[in-house]
Amino acid sequence: MPDVVIVGGGISGTAAAYEIARAGHSVTLFEARSLAAMASGWTLGGVRQSGRDPAELPLAKAAVERWGGLDEELDAATGYRRRGNLRLARTEAEIEVIRELVVEQRKLGLAIDYLPDNAAIRAIAPAIGSSILAASFCPGDGHADPVPVVRAFAAAAARHGATIRDGTGVRALQRTGDRVTGVETASGEIVSADQVIVATGIHAPELLTPLGLDLPLRVKLVCVLQSVPLPPLFEQVFGVANADCAGRQEVDGRLRVTTGIGDWPFEPASWTLDALAPRAADITALIARVTQVLPAAADAGIARLWGGLIDLTPDALPAIDAHTGLDGLIVAAGFSGHGFGIGPVTGEILADLALSKQPRFDLSPFRLDRFAREPAAGAALTLHG
Repeated sequence: MPDVVIVGGGISGTAAAYEIARAGHSVTLFEARSLAAMASGWTLGGVRQSGRDPAELPLAKAAVERWGGLDEELDAATGYRRRGNLRLARTEAEIEVIRELVVEQRKLGLAIDYLPDNAAIRAIAPAIGSSILAASFCPGDGHADPVPVVRAFAAAAARHGATIRDGTGVRALQRTGDRVTGVETASGEIVSADQVIVATGIHAPELLTPLGLDLPLRVKLVCVLQSVPLPPLFEQVFGVANADCAGRQEVDGRLRVTTGIGDWPFEPASWTLDALAPRAADITALIARVTQVLPAAADAGIARLWGGLIDLTPDALPAIDAHTGLDGLIVAAGFSGHGFGIGPVTGEILADLALSKQPRFDLSPFRLDRFAREPAAGAALTLHG
């Protein structure tokens, strides 16, 4: 019997498996599809502090400290680059959003600059379009390659003795009284454990609702485009004030860009990956928005298009909680499109919770029961990644 079972093979689950295994405890991770098959693979890959909610900013700052050493720590290439994040204003109204962002983030101690005009922006990123009016710039932000990162955490976990079972779904949590005692796989196998971590993104309510736990999620669809390799254009991650466009240039020269948040009409258990194929209107909107920000993208050949789903909570903050009313259960879901960058620290937190250690962060803003105590706010998504 493993000490800990983790359900979900994204960055949160694999990073937690790594931390638990290297602490000398037995851990088994189940992933229904393949590692990074869901949000951790579809993400833009931003590693950012800028634009974070004050509750999440300490996690983001600590994560940046971890990212710089992950290649050596995990003995794998993560593609991490720390070249900054630009959030751009295209209209006068967006200028005010950016100004307020810089003021508020500076109050929280983040090193972030306001770039008041196009010349200041292009001095940092000459490929940005001439119609962009102003921007924020956080030099401490960066980006990484999502799928290699998740696989690197899983491989490092396995080297420390973790069991990684991808292609094996979990259909239910096992419960005895007020304690979760393990999981039942899709094939009916019962696997007992002292602790169970649910890190399944949009699928978390499927496991939690039968236990009487409520994690309210709005599932949102994003469209992602990857170009053919291009000459170096820019090194930063860019986004825009209203979050309807974001992008970066990957290490191999490909552009990876995403567009805004659309509604998703399916229940999480009632669709296949084929349903994620981007719609023509989404592709058209994405190209229009990206080429305004980055004119060189207009001539870029398209290598791949795909859709991704985001598990958006009412306040756009995740649930990271071991105080669920059921012993042995830990929840880590609802990262609302910005869980990748804090993934290394989320793994650390989940390991601490599973091993009965006190995390070094205030987790009260991430309590699961806040959704029962507070009316749904319907928060908007900020920048992806």
